[in-house]
Amino acid sequence: MDKKKIVVIGPVYPYKGGISHYTGLLVKALSKYNDVVCVSYKMQYPKLLMKKEQRDYSDKTFEIKDTKYLINTANPFNIIKSASEIRKMKPDAVIVSWWHPYFAPCYMILLSHLKNIRKGFICHNVFPHERFPLDRWLTKNTLKKGDFAIVHSAMDEDDLRTILPGMDICRHVHPSYDVFKVRDISRTDARHELGTSEDAKILLFFGFVRKYKGLDVLIRAMKDIDKEIILYVVGEFGDDREEYITMMKENGVYDRIIIKDGYIPNSEVEPYFAAADLCVCPYHSATQSGIVQISFGLGLPVLVTSVGGLPDVVDDGRTGFVVPPDDPNAVAETVNRYFNENLREEIRAGVKKEQERFSWDKMAEAINGMLK
Repeated sequence: MDKKKIVVIGPVYPYKGGISHYTGLLVKALSKYNDVVCVSYKMQYPKLLMKKEQRDYSDKTFEIKDTKYLINTANPFNIIKSASEIRKMKPDAVIVSWWHPYFAPCYMILLSHLKNIRKGFICHNVFPHERFPLDRWLTKNTLKKGDFAIVHSAMDEDDLRTILPGMDICRHVHPSYDVFKVRDISRTDARHELGTSEDAKILLFFGFVRKYKGLDVLIRAMKDIDKEIILYVVGEFGDDREEYITMMKENGVYDRIIIKDGYIPNSEVEPYFAAADLCVCPYHSATQSGIVQISFGLGLPVLVTSVGGLPDVVDDGRTGFVVPPDDPNAVAETVNRYFNENLREEIRAGVKKEQERFSWDKMAEAINGMLK
């Protein structure tokens, strides 16, 4: 395999969130085969758009040494200067993380100044979860500056072909996040840390709470889920926290739901997945889910809805369950069957068998194939 000089552009430690984790792991995987430089943001989002703290310096699990924090996404002069710095690195290829049209002006300027370099996008989403009038135009006019794109779902591939039918596209499954298994903590010890009994039956809803993730569906499903089953909701709420609390009380399930509101540092993620019996991702819409890949990386089965690329990742009845979206009854029936038929160990075994398919080495091989 020819070793190439690659610049990877995207959020990375100390920036929070799944895409930052993804970028860090991608750089590490590509570095096994190539000379890789990570370029990140001097300023990712203006405080006007992102009022909460964007960085977390407490855990260096995803740190990439020698990352160059060059790009101010809202400063055209800085962006042109950043392009000049990248050109001086003389890369064979530049790979850019794409997930929201906010970055369109930045990337259009940046890539316009990186001529005669092969350019590709990692499309976490082609279109944003919350659509708006100009998103299609911004997406098309940014992504057309790339020579190729990597997507993780058939839905994203279809969306991309509708705006750029001639784009060179590679669809590859989203890798898993086994890096969160830092202590290999046992189920018993994890439950002790969380203050939960050994024989409890636990569902987990994890991650930033956003409308499209369908927590409302899971709350309604809890009415018909066996009463001994409890739900952990672990993640940072927005301004609608009280709306969800009210929904829990109106459905009579508030006492069976344990809420851990706030950002969970990387070092504290593992116990929640080790203690749980099933991770539930009842999304209204999605292209993919980093939460599914954290769950698989930690060996936990998942229940997802049949939206976006989720059915491509979860093998129904083998590594988890796929149910229709917006259907609390289907969620409840599947959860009850999972526990009543004692399917936990059988499904966990299926997750373990699939782990190689979700490896970062496979992802790096796919990208290297696009650089030939």
